[in-house]
Amino acid sequence: MFDHIAQTIPYQSLDFAGSVQLTVKRLDLIHPQISGNKFFKLKYNLIEARQLGLKQMLTFGGAYSNHIAATAYAAQLFGFKSIGIIRGEELAHKPLNPTLTTAQQLGMQLVFVSREKYRQKNNHDWIDELTQHYPDTYIIPEGGTNELAIQGCQEILTTEDLNHYDVICCAVGTGGTITGLINASSSQQEILGFSALKGDFLQQDVSQLTHKSNWKILDDYCFGGYAKTTVELVSFINNFEQQYRIPLEQIYTGKMFYGIFDLISKGYFKENAKILILHSGGLQGRS
Repeated sequence: MFDHIAQTIPYQSLDFAGSVQLTVKRLDLIHPQISGNKFFKLKYNLIEARQLGLKQMLTFGGAYSNHIAATAYAAQLFGFKSIGIIRGEELAHKPLNPTLTTAQQLGMQLVFVSREKYRQKNNHDWIDELTQHYPDTYIIPEGGTNELAIQGCQEILTTEDLNHYDVICCAVGTGGTITGLINASSSQQEILGFSALKGDFLQQDVSQLTHKSNWKILDDYCFGGYAKTTVELVSFINNFEQQYRIPLEQIYTGKMFYGIFDLISKGYFKENAKILILHSGGLQGRS
């Protein structure tokens, strides 16, 4: 299943009146539910969970997490039960947004915890507590980022991608996808990440996961932080979709495309640069 889908990812050139060449790798089209980078992040984790003979999967995420929705579907597809530890205990008493509704409909048990508790998501004591409370469970970190996820994301780029493009752009949430791209990339390529979150901590996190230096993460286009948006961003998304017939969402991909177009207007890229843009899906989070 995995290899067949990975070989059929479509590309779409953008008719762009500028000094660069833009191509979108439509990871959003490889699977209707396990879309985009999440497909690659989950691949080896699912294989590992099955080989270990475990019965269910548990992971962490915010209310708009693409990873939560993708994990719910993948778990159902591969015969696992699923549990989502969701940031924000106040959400338990509010109507579910489209992302959480999708996850719940796919059979995921949603467990809402306080933001203070959620910050312990990497704490060994809490992980041990969860393991005891949910036996026979495979635990995946927030956003799906671990060594197996990075291994999977290295497979996003084909040999042709590595030989043909000067710059590869992606949205960044927890850093797993961009780390895989960096590890797979050639030294002549620039890997450019567009953070959905405010702050330089992702730059620091990724620097711990790779020895290469041909990359950069920008937070200039996060529009105030995770899941935050503006009228300007929404207007850009609407105009982009009308012109190119490529759906975007306001959490990740909309911000990335806005940033790319803004950098082009400022002359950031060299003339005639060939830019590959990875559309990482997450369209269930559209508002």
